[in-house]
Amino acid sequence: MGQPEQRAEGAGPFTTRLTWQPPGGGTAVWDSRLARRRGVLAVRPHGAAATRHIRADAVAIARLRRLNAIAAIAFVIGGALFAAGAAVAQFGSGDATECASIYFAGGLFFNTGGYVSLLQVLNAPRHEGGGEGRLVTPHWRWWSYEPMRVDWLSAFVLFVGTLVFSVDLLDSFLQGLNVHQVNRLIWVPNVIGCALFLISGHLGFVEICHGRPCLRPHSLGWRIVAVNQLGSALFMVSALAAYTRPATDSLVNADIANWGTLTGALCFSLAGLLQLGERP
Repeated sequence: MGQPEQRAEGAGPFTTRLTWQPPGGGTAVWDSRLARRRGVLAVRPHGAAATRHIRADAVAIARLRRLNAIAAIAFVIGGALFAAGAAVAQFGSGDATECASIYFAGGLFFNTGGYVSLLQVLNAPRHEGGGEGRLVTPHWRWWSYEPMRVDWLSAFVLFVGTLVFSVDLLDSFLQGLNVHQVNRLIWVPNVIGCALFLISGHLGFVEICHGRPCLRPHSLGWRIVAVNQLGSALFMVSALAAYTRPATDSLVNADIANWGTLTGALCFSLAGLLQLGERP
């Protein structure tokens, strides 16, 4: 007997959902985000009103829960520290070294959250076709190159974005920079990091919406991606407002820069809190 016919959905080279008919009838569905975050694929037997779930093994479930908790908490703390740094800049002492120190600490948590998010993708249960299908737990991996998977690409771009932010945060400790050096060493990495966050969020929407525009406020996964994308957009607004104009040696708009960072950071903290609920 041949393999059951599958209907693939996604965008471009990316497959984000597979639907097929098991030998016993009914419908089986593998959904990329549902499988890697919840450790399940859905099966609705022929004539049944309810959908049942085929779950990954206990090793995979424990692994998913642990990685999800670490990534979520890292983004909660990182976002809170970025918001604190922006608050100090806007309402507190405004001391550049103090703000840079708070931002740098937050950046370390963002680095952690970004890398653990990539580990979630690398070590999530994989779909094995045939029959009703099943989820197979791979051996633990610290790294793998899988650019044809949209979930891997989204997590990888996010992690690279956090590393680029680290360049910006380290350079902000430098003293005696002229305007052109500030823009080149601090502002440019900031903008690039924000752009990578936005690209990662777009790929997240591609995965959860299967390549089509969608509005799913009742879906926890969709809300997490949407809140993160809002935070990325606010970070980009903040970055653009933080450009230092050579003619005046001043920021385009310091208030917008601080408020954009503060509100964007709170979005990342909120998304981290929501992510704590997206577990097996």
